Amino acid sequence: MVGENVAGRRLSEFSHGGGCACKLAPGLLADVLAGFAPVTHPDLLVGTETGDDAAVWRIDADRALVATTDFFTPLVDDPRTWGRIAATNAVSDVYAMGGRPLFALNLVAWPSTELPMEMLAEVLAGGADAGAQCGFAVVGGHSVDDPEPKYGLAVVGEVHPDKIMTNAGLRDGDVLVLTKALGTGIVTSAIKMGIAPPHVAEAAINSMITDNAEAAAAAVAAGAKGATDVTGFGLLGHLAKMAEASGVDAELDTDAVQLLPGVRELVDSGVMPGGSRRNRDWVADRLDSGGRTESEVLLLADAQTSGGLLFGAAPEAAAEAVARLGGPAAVIGRVRTGTGRITLR
Repeated sequence: MVGENVAGRRLSEFSHGGGCACKLAPGLLADVLAGFAPVTHPDLLVGTETGDDAAVWRIDADRALVATTDFFTPLVDDPRTWGRIAATNAVSDVYAMGGRPLFALNLVAWPSTELPMEMLAEVLAGGADAGAQCGFAVVGGHSVDDPEPKYGLAVVGEVHPDKIMTNAGLRDGDVLVLTKALGTGIVTSAIKMGIAPPHVAEAAINSMITDNAEAAAAAVAAGAKGATDVTGFGLLGHLAKMAEASGVDAELDTDAVQLLPGVRELVDSGVMPGGSRRNRDWVADRLDSGGRTESEVLLLADAQTSGGLLFGAAPEAAAEAVARLGGPAAVIGRVRTGTGRITLR
């Protein structure tokens, strides 16, 4: 099988945690970054202070560069599919800012004595597939020898300075739109354990290789100023960052949040990534669960890989965006001026 090395080990067995679930816990990362003063410059339009995943640098009145990077360990066993998912996930940060990707560089860590170089070629081909799909060029990059395989991209894009979406852009009265179903962290954990039903794995993979270009276009058309992509910190973690940066409180309609097929059954059987539990713990002091079960809360905290966009817009514009995108995009809540708290309904 293409996802096996000569010893018969599956590619995902080389990973301590699949996809974005292998990120540092949000609390640990926040503690580290708290020791650094924000970088300021007249042309740095988006830096680190709002917790956004990409930086934006103004070139002139009509153009700004968007720069981001993302990489992670294997979450599926087919190397080309892993490469495509990782690249689609990396470019998502550009779309979350309302931008268009231009080019990208490969980031590779590879156990050259354990896994064949032919398999790495398949991973890189998957990244090139994502670039062709999204219309950006993948040109060169950097590699290191590493006991654990990792792959991703450093991406450069562009955006009009007046059309940037950020974590801090939610406005009083906005309703929240989520463009993809949740559950990729749970499904990829099941894949790593070898217990994911084929149709469940296929649905999750199809979601992860679907880029957010159309979602970004719909958000910009809806007049959104606040947006993020939902990845390793889960829906609750990313929404908490947005709510705090925007000075709002959020109310989520839990039943409106779409889930991938088979996810509830996997949770009921005990499948839950450690990263999802860390996300849930991180938002605990800002969350009113409203009587929802712990399983429901954990689903909302599930560490996503290549998840959808979460953005805020006026109610009518949000409804038009959902109609344009179709399912699983849905209006899942609303925000009001506040202090960064989240309430589940």
